[in-house]
Amino acid sequence: MSLVGRLEDLGLSDIFQILSVGKKTGSLVLQGGRGNALIVFKNGLVVRAETSDIERTLGEDLVRAGIIKDTIYFLALEVRKKLPSKSIAEILFDLRSVNKETLEKVTRKRVERVICQLLLWNEGKFRFELDDIDPQEKTDIPDVGWELFKGMSPEYLLMEGARVHDELTQTISVSAEGHEMSFDEEDKWEDDWDAQPQVERKDISSLRALTQELRFPNSASEITLLIMRFASDLFQHGVLFMVGDNEIVGLGQFGLSDERADERIQQIRLDYEGSVFLKGIIEEKRPYKGAITKDVVTDVLMREIGVGWPDEASFFPIIAEGRVVALLYCDNLLSGENSAETAGLEIFIDQAGMALEKALLQRKIQDMERKN
Repeated sequence: MSLVGRLEDLGLSDIFQILSVGKKTGSLVLQGGRGNALIVFKNGLVVRAETSDIERTLGEDLVRAGIIKDTIYFLALEVRKKLPSKSIAEILFDLRSVNKETLEKVTRKRVERVICQLLLWNEGKFRFELDDIDPQEKTDIPDVGWELFKGMSPEYLLMEGARVHDELTQTISVSAEGHEMSFDEEDKWEDDWDAQPQVERKDISSLRALTQELRFPNSASEITLLIMRFASDLFQHGVLFMVGDNEIVGLGQFGLSDERADERIQQIRLDYEGSVFLKGIIEEKRPYKGAITKDVVTDVLMREIGVGWPDEASFFPIIAEGRVVALLYCDNLLSGENSAETAGLEIFIDQAGMALEKALLQRKIQDMERKN
């Protein structure tokens, strides 16, 4: 079923009735003089609603309500530049900056507010597409918010929207008679959120603290030191390797107790081509967390590091100019604890890679200037 037309001919309430009765799943896209809107249905229930006709996004609502700090919101905006297919709410959830219960509660109030706003539209185009939609591809709305696990009844949303409009109309009428009375529409949607701010995770705290230092590094070595400094807040041991065409070379470490640890690590030089495990991590360019696969190369590597074989270890590739230039190894062997949440560290390493690219470019420019 495809539904296309104009709001002048078929109003939003009529469209909702059709989709609700038919228990349709798909996306309703609205385009009018007041902006664009997206409403997602699953089995006839509304699970997502957003519009550019509302000044603030869901992320900004979370900041205003004190659920997240503005620094975390700005960080999520930076992450979204690299992950444009994700909404700010989804990124904040992945960062553990806000929990699912809070997102569900805030989103339900926001959906009510969006539908209430859309009921004011009396002209524009609409189309409904029957499919498993990708909201980002359907509209140019700045942010598509969060998808509710349990959808909302279209009938309830229409009745709630009508009730709010009636209250607003009555308030305006009373005010016109000279009475001291006000109605703040923004507060109407926020007064009963009752959502508790999420306790900030250790990796996010470190990310906030070190990102500023990463903005103006003096050298590539300072960048690698910042990476190890961040990792040392989350792990007991860590070793940083430089990655060449077919070998890894030790650069530095943290957490190793013997006096000659730095010297010993810098003497490590291994051909990773002989290890399917290490080669796979480097070629895939993605972090790895789990058991280390034992082979000839990893056996030598762990003996050289000298901490034994942990049940779980983490590897973080550092990418610059499109290739892995360094590899960070971390573990919690002494305590035997599983690794902490590392999303903040992964974001920092991504930013560090870009900083390394800039540092390498500056070095090339300086070399060219010296030759000339």
